[in-house]
Amino acid sequence: MNPKSGSIPCYSSQNLICELCSVDGKHWEDLDVPQEKVYAVGAKPSSGRLYAGTRPAHIYVTESIETSETTSPEWSELDKFQELPSRNKWRLPRHDNLAQVRDIHRDPTDPNRIIAGVEVGGVHVSNDGGRIWIERTDGVDEHIHELHVAGPEEYVAATGHGLYRTNDAGRTWMRLDKDVPQSYFRSVFSIGEDTYASGALSNSSTWDDDDASPVLFACRDGSIEPISIPNPDETVTGMTSVDGSLLVATHQGNLFTKKPGSWDNVGKFSVPGSLTGRYTPITSYCG
Repeated sequence: MNPKSGSIPCYSSQNLICELCSVDGKHWEDLDVPQEKVYAVGAKPSSGRLYAGTRPAHIYVTESIETSETTSPEWSELDKFQELPSRNKWRLPRHDNLAQVRDIHRDPTDPNRIIAGVEVGGVHVSNDGGRIWIERTDGVDEHIHELHVAGPEEYVAATGHGLYRTNDAGRTWMRLDKDVPQSYFRSVFSIGEDTYASGALSNSSTWDDDDASPVLFACRDGSIEPISIPNPDETVTGMTSVDGSLLVATHQGNLFTKKPGSWDNVGKFSVPGSLTGRYTPITSYCG
């Protein structure tokens, strides 16, 4: 949310690519990001600054998302992001030899520290608001599906080959899923000291197979334990918190909220198109 205007930036990934904002959830305006395909949005709440990550992998910033009939936000590219040593390797044949910025976050204790997760490209950190970037890819898989900020300098990466945590802003990483067969992680979120991550045996093209074996895990103090959900054959593709309780979205379009000792089915959403590449970014907002 833009703290100055009350507008809510919104983006949708894979199935619908857009960059919109709204003050009431009913009327939406195009923010005219220079690249058409926006995969990630991050904000600096104290200033109204907004970051947009795209496919191909670029990052743009605007100081305000105020719009009118005659003006659009002024975007500038953080071009030093393109000068990272590994930049020419950010590609995958099945992704049309392109990469996308999956997440952009701000470290909660340093308003100038920006963290970006790239698929395929790893994790990268800027300590000056995006002017200079540092690679933080050693020890973490480069197939970043979701990068979550769990606390100061504490980030968790759900990747195509494992679940990883850092407690020092990416200087070192620890793999959390060594003792479970699921190694393809799609979504990650934390509430307090608990981190939740959704894993599967393979990519989304297999999720409707009888032997897909998706699992929602809870992680604390370096341990990882499976927790049951009402529909155990569905892969969790998005998570958020509502009044301190975990809310999950699945690849079949179900929404469940976790209560002490039970789950509630709180709704459904449409899931058009193929399974491949499905993500469900969700959030809660009370205004």
